[in-house]
Amino acid sequence: MTSSEIRQAFLDFFKSKGHEIVPSAPIVVKNDPTLMFTNAGMNQFKELFLGEAPIKYPRIVDTQRCLRVSGKHNDLEEVGIDTYHHTMFEMLGNWSFGDYFKKEAIAWSWELLTTVYGISKDKLYVTVFEGDTNEGLPEDTEAYNFWKEYVDPSRILKGNKKDNFWEMGETGPCGPCSEIHIDCRSEEERRTIDGSTLVNADHPQVIEIWNNVFMQFNRLKDGSLQSLPAKHVDTGMGFERLVRVLQKKTSNYDTDVFQPLIRVIAEEARVAYGDNEQQDIAMRVMADHIRAISFAIADGQLPSNNKAGYVIRRILRRAVRYAYTFLGFKEPFLNKLVPVLAKQFEGVFDELYAQQDFVQKVVLEEELSFLRTLVTGIQRFESYTTDKDFVDGDFAFELYDTYGFPIDLTSLMAREKGWNVDMLGFDGALNKQKERSRAATVIDTGDWTVLNEEEVTFTGYDELQSETKILKYRKISSKGKDQYQLVFSQTPFYAEGGGQVGDTGVLVNKGSNETIDITDTKKENGLIVHFSSKLPSNIEDTFVAKVNRSRRANIESNHSATHLLHAALKQVLGDHVNQKGSLVNDELLRFDFSHFSKVSEEEIILIEQIVNAKIRENIALKEQRDIPYNDALATGVMALFGEKYGDHVRIITFDDSFSKELCGGTHVKSTGCLGFFKIISESAVAAGVRRIEAITGVQAEAYVRKQNEQLNKLKEILKNPKDLIAALTSLIQENSKLKKEVEKSVQEKIQFLKTALIDNVILLNGVNLIAEEVDLPNADAVKNLAFTVKNLIPKDLFLVLAANIDDKPHLAVMISENLIDERGFDASKTIREIAKEIKGGGGGQPFFATAGGKDLAGLTIALQKVRDMIS
Repeated sequence: MTSSEIRQAFLDFFKSKGHEIVPSAPIVVKNDPTLMFTNAGMNQFKELFLGEAPIKYPRIVDTQRCLRVSGKHNDLEEVGIDTYHHTMFEMLGNWSFGDYFKKEAIAWSWELLTTVYGISKDKLYVTVFEGDTNEGLPEDTEAYNFWKEYVDPSRILKGNKKDNFWEMGETGPCGPCSEIHIDCRSEEERRTIDGSTLVNADHPQVIEIWNNVFMQFNRLKDGSLQSLPAKHVDTGMGFERLVRVLQKKTSNYDTDVFQPLIRVIAEEARVAYGDNEQQDIAMRVMADHIRAISFAIADGQLPSNNKAGYVIRRILRRAVRYAYTFLGFKEPFLNKLVPVLAKQFEGVFDELYAQQDFVQKVVLEEELSFLRTLVTGIQRFESYTTDKDFVDGDFAFELYDTYGFPIDLTSLMAREKGWNVDMLGFDGALNKQKERSRAATVIDTGDWTVLNEEEVTFTGYDELQSETKILKYRKISSKGKDQYQLVFSQTPFYAEGGGQVGDTGVLVNKGSNETIDITDTKKENGLIVHFSSKLPSNIEDTFVAKVNRSRRANIESNHSATHLLHAALKQVLGDHVNQKGSLVNDELLRFDFSHFSKVSEEEIILIEQIVNAKIRENIALKEQRDIPYNDALATGVMALFGEKYGDHVRIITFDDSFSKELCGGTHVKSTGCLGFFKIISESAVAAGVRRIEAITGVQAEAYVRKQNEQLNKLKEILKNPKDLIAALTSLIQENSKLKKEVEKSVQEKIQFLKTALIDNVILLNGVNLIAEEVDLPNADAVKNLAFTVKNLIPKDLFLVLAANIDDKPHLAVMISENLIDERGFDASKTIREIAKEIKGGGGGQPFFATAGGKDLAGLTIALQKVRDMIS
């Protein structure tokens, strides 16, 4: 079976068992503060497990693209070294939300593996949870008994909490799990050594392929377990491992999942895969990493220097390093794999296929940038000297942190010089960095106190205040500051999402009128969470939740303008323009979009004209709610890559032929409410991504008023000329002419001063000493004079010039090279010493240095100090 057939067989099998096939969520997580990337199939269903969202389909099946490179699930350093770890991988999964449980999950997994896929039963082992007395968790005898119907008891192994009790994190849904392992060794090896002894023993040919998790508990902050409202099934089968098994390969990289990429790499590098282990590792790294990089970019995460963007950049650079070091790729090549990958996943994950040109461009620019950095880092290493036989750990960390060198590359270069690397020092520096990062992001979150079990209703599209009750609350602490998170039964507060910031406002007790501020609103796993610095005195009373009206109005104005801007960009620049990022707040809008060149001034003017024309048309908002997703797409609505849309969506339209987008944000009732639209900046964000910042309404009015005030002030300064531009041009020309005359005068003065200085030279202890105060207008003129004198007295010169420049003291020291070499003089040391007299400081090179200060009276003392030094 091909990999495509294997994937489809999985989906078809569970569809026949009543499961709804759902699409993969984006690999980049946007509404869960605990995750940067989707690292397991269950991430997108987390709110269903916690009972925080309604269950639309009790049975679901999917293939989810996942990324594991940070946090608890970090496989990055193993990728390419072994044959089965990956950064990006597919997780095949079937799910039951309060429907079937252990019996059906076990029966169907066995049926699929042995009947549909035809895997030999004598190669399979299963594990069940043995229990944990410390936690009071019993042995999973229920799963054991169900397995006995299909598997010989000798092949049912009991596992400890580490292997057979699945937990999402320190808190959250969890439960016992039952894994299925396969022994891929040869028949002779299987006869020689019992495969059961190799399960969970990191044997490369005895591997886990499927995990059935039985979600029963919620782990609380204090470590205790709380039963979930309903029991669920969460399964995950590594697609790449399954393909390896069914295609009878000993490595995931030998399957048709990776071989199309590896063949292209090998051909371009002029090597054969399988001939050289180090080259093979490099090809595996490249084939794996391009998948993670490409899908992350397609889902909206560009490489950058912080958070999720830094992770993607690190993966990309790791691939480039291997390509450069072990396959000889000195020019960008990784980007050429994007079209191969896009074609491979066409019809599976079409997000990449639709954006392959953009993704390839981003990867190319990142490669070019890093290759320059890599060369600089290698030069830095080559210039490194040590009187020991090892590379200092701090220096190894500098290469890692600044130049992106993996420690194994530094070790390789060190071995070539006969050195080792101080790994203790490197690890210490690395751990300090990790501790700094953790300290900056650690949030101490308490458990929810639940008052009522109700579904939350969002009313913010229709009203800005709602009567409500508090359903639950919890305390959170970050950087020593305590806050509270509140969940309301009804809320008009919009939670941050789609680039729009969260609402602020107040919560008012209906009875006592006690008022607390709501400082922010965010969405966590689908739940609308309100932030406050304190709790109401009577938490169970009835309240009125009120949104800050003026702030919301400004936000809505900027959000609607974003939609008009997006449409105008497509009209002016082309259909290749797609949103790549957005920020909408009450002060401005920021819009990132795909485009490969600077937007010209003429194009910006045209974009502004189009948007403002739509504002003047006062187009009424057309809003459609709860439209089936596929029906919405059929109308030609614009959907954004990297966004996770539900089964039913909301359509926002300003003129059917102009702007029609899927959007969950809040908007003005008609475009005339925007008042005026003005672009205030255009810049580059990343390769192939530009950024526009713009303002509307009161902010645009204030901007125009300020510009007009400045213009009027300028007219006043120029005596209100009839033609302002002509007057200003004339003034600039006159100023330029005067500058030339001043410069000519300064040059003449320098020529006069050089003669006077040479006449006053003093021969002292073999030194031609000149220490004088000169009348020059700026530091450049003083420097010019110093170099002029040096050209006339090239040997034994020790020159110190003092000057009053705009009522501030200035000093310059010039010393001949022979005095530096023969007598150890140093201009930078001298300037630091004499600058103390003018209450200042400075520096420079051994032959020339300057300093500024605060005390003019100290100039005379500084000059005398130099004369005394030479004496």
